Amino acid sequence: MSKLVQVKTKLDKDYSFLRVYQPLNVSAKLKSKAEDFVVNESISVEFSGEGEHCWLYIKKRGCNTDWVAQQIAKYCGVKQVAVSYAGLKDRHAVTSQWFSVQLPGMPTPDWAELETTFSPDISAGSAESIQVLECFRHNRKLQRGALKSNTFVITLRDLSDTSDDIFEQLKQRCKSIGRNGVPNYFGSQRFGRNYNNLDQAEKLFSNPRFRMTRQKRGMYLSAARSWLFNLILSERINRGVWDKRLPGDVFMLDGKSACFKDDVSEQLSEEERCLTERLDHNEIHPTAVLWGEGNDMVTSDAAELEEQIIDQIPVYRDGLISARLKSQRRACRVVPGQFESNRQGDDFVVSFSLPPGSYATMVLAEIFSELS
Repeated sequence: MSKLVQVKTKLDKDYSFLRVYQPLNVSAKLKSKAEDFVVNESISVEFSGEGEHCWLYIKKRGCNTDWVAQQIAKYCGVKQVAVSYAGLKDRHAVTSQWFSVQLPGMPTPDWAELETTFSPDISAGSAESIQVLECFRHNRKLQRGALKSNTFVITLRDLSDTSDDIFEQLKQRCKSIGRNGVPNYFGSQRFGRNYNNLDQAEKLFSNPRFRMTRQKRGMYLSAARSWLFNLILSERINRGVWDKRLPGDVFMLDGKSACFKDDVSEQLSEEERCLTERLDHNEIHPTAVLWGEGNDMVTSDAAELEEQIIDQIPVYRDGLISARLKSQRRACRVVPGQFESNRQGDDFVVSFSLPPGSYATMVLAEIFSELS
């Protein structure tokens, strides 16, 4: 029995989720400066060229997504709810992402003036700056999660070992990840500093009538079921089935949200061989539940595994049901696209793309033994 199964009702927040690849004995420093972590959003939208929504593609440095949304609303003289974005991006990075602002009956603002309200002096290292790269009118607002992918260019510095051999090992590891993928864990950002979002989730479940903003409530609920997902995925790694079929599984098409049930009988069959081939070619991925009401797609061994883990934390199990969240499925594996790596002096640079909701830090965790 794995140590994961030994967790009962108390949440062990120091639990180290299992990894897939053998650790390489090399550590590195992440985000020595904002330019070491570059993220670019990609969407697939044909703009109408007219409408009350103004879409902006903004390159920002040293500022978080929600704060930029506040500044856009303030500049346009509208309420913050009029400003939308597809996903949150790190403050300590250089990120290009889409925003939309609803401006009914209003002309397109002079965005150059908005840019000047931010500090242009990035030599200080922590200065905030934005640049409006593109602007389009459209008849619809930008929806959360409405992304095609995120592309990352990440520079790792101060490696603990800069020998030729270790750089070759790092390159080979990146090639393996590009072929076989990594566990699709939620990153630590999801759980807040010192796991505060999980602490707040437990408080919410113990006192459901406690008043808080809708945004915070959603954040805490998401943290709780993300933690359950990570526990399930870690146990699948422990059993060697994170990227393989487990009877009763639900599979997700690569790059899609569409799922289908495992209806294969226990006997070796043509259908089972077909599933195995599709898994081996990364066409489909096993999934685990994002816990909530209606988790009825999964059956058999896969359902037993999920229930075994979820039942160990009844405060989350029952709290998420009481909150009336509907269950969803998330792929257990993610395969980075266009994965490239190269040495630049004593630094190591990686670039790859991920679907929305997947974490670049979880890719790096399978490359380096430690990041600081």
